[in-house]
Amino acid sequence: MSYQFNADVIVPGKATGIALKSTEPLSFWGGYDAATGEILDRGHPLSGQIAAGKVLVIPFTKGSSTTSAILLEAVRVGKAPAAIVSRGRDAFLSLASIVADEMYQKPIPILAASMEDFDRLRSGQKLDIAVDGVVTITTNEVVDDPTLDGVDS
Repeated sequence: MSYQFNADVIVPGKATGIALKSTEPLSFWGGYDAATGEILDRGHPLSGQIAAGKVLVIPFTKGSSTTSAILLEAVRVGKAPAAIVSRGRDAFLSLASIVADEMYQKPIPILAASMEDFDRLRSGQKLDIAVDGVVTITTNEVVDDPTLDGVDS
């Protein structure tokens, strides 16, 4: 069973990946390792998880504008999320993706979901993101992914 919703496209692109979700905002400055894709913030619910290649689902970022620099470096070394879904327009995420497109031709799709659709998303779901902002949850069952051990969605 699948479910689709339309998200607002902030930076367009296509991506497929396993969702890694938190209802807590994330600071990339000191909270995300650009070299590995690991979430380093030990106070964050996703601490220790690898976001590289996954669809990172967070309400918004917090903290410094350095978020853009950290995310851009993660793109450069191939350790960025496949896409990011938030609850609103996040200038730091958008800037990183736009610059990644200009510098490396590797934009990260950035989408803003409604509160209702954001709440439908769970860690472990397989998500397909279309360039027009249609997000398809291909199953409501979480995918068996050992890298998600201990993650509550």
